[in-house]
Amino acid sequence: MDVDLPCRLELISDLPGHDERAWQVAWNPTKPLLASCSADKSVRTYSYRPSDHGSKSLAFSHVGTIPTGHTKTVRSIAWAPSGKTLAAGSFDSNVSVWEREDVSDSEDSGETAGDWECVTLLEGHETECKSVGYSSSGTLLASCSRDKTVWIWEVQPDADFECMGVLMEHSQDVKCVAWHPSEEILASGSYDDTIKLYIDDPSEDWYCFSTLSGHKSTVWSLSWSPQGSYLASSSDDLTIRIWKRVEEHKWKSVLELRGHERSIYSISWGVGKGASENLGWLATTGGDGKINVWEITETQHTKDPLSAKLLARVSGAHDVNDINSVSWCPRLNHSDLLATAGDDGLVKVWRVVPS
Repeated sequence: MDVDLPCRLELISDLPGHDERAWQVAWNPTKPLLASCSADKSVRTYSYRPSDHGSKSLAFSHVGTIPTGHTKTVRSIAWAPSGKTLAAGSFDSNVSVWEREDVSDSEDSGETAGDWECVTLLEGHETECKSVGYSSSGTLLASCSRDKTVWIWEVQPDADFECMGVLMEHSQDVKCVAWHPSEEILASGSYDDTIKLYIDDPSEDWYCFSTLSGHKSTVWSLSWSPQGSYLASSSDDLTIRIWKRVEEHKWKSVLELRGHERSIYSISWGVGKGASENLGWLATTGGDGKINVWEITETQHTKDPLSAKLLARVSGAHDVNDINSVSWCPRLNHSDLLATAGDDGLVKVWRVVPS
């Protein structure tokens, strides 16, 4: 722990269970549930509730394991905004979509509900699916793959999906997809070092309206600012870049952050806590086993519109193992909570607390 930083990351919960490396964590947006996926081909779900030890303390418990039926690693998971549907992308090239038999709208922890069942299997990618994500409206699902394509599916009633577009803009493996928090804009990052931005042309199809170049190596992860006016990207080049929306369809690189010694596999931009000019907290992690939490603030300077301050850092967060995923909890009152998944098969939950 770095003593001179204003905050520290406190380990809240250590969640073992996966037999092989854990690839991603995803918080349910509406219920107290956390999901993780792994090379062991399963998805695990955990519920959480206030523990008996005090108001801020949370107790996490394993609710269930979905044996997905995928024949290879489950690399990515994403909740629909309703919190009722979970998509899982696998190295077997398919995307499975899961719903629970008894979906009640109650605030319970989900422990009483029925089993998860696979309501549809989306086939189309030729090779490993690397990332999946739902749009903010929940009406669109995107997936990307080592086959260099990004697919966009329309979510229809009764678990029906229609392919709205196959985007072949990248020249290499596509590592990640991320939807804008309020608009139907999709971003993808690739082994070709670029970020592509896509929108739907009402008279035509989905198309790439912008390519963001600047990273010198693979783009591993993307995360939009909660307000949607910035996009953060992380890369094998050991930098995090923040891109600002300067016109409706134009984005430009305005800040570069360094703070990792190895590839930065995952970033997550949460609302954070604090002053109103604060754009939120950006968590970054990767191959060096370190978690950094940055406070991003808008300045009054046109030349340097953003500033970043390192709030908290923990080294060896998963012992000597790579960390593959970091994610802020999106639920109100839990904006200081983040989860990580590592090569040790563990999921860990952390809270940002004052030093």
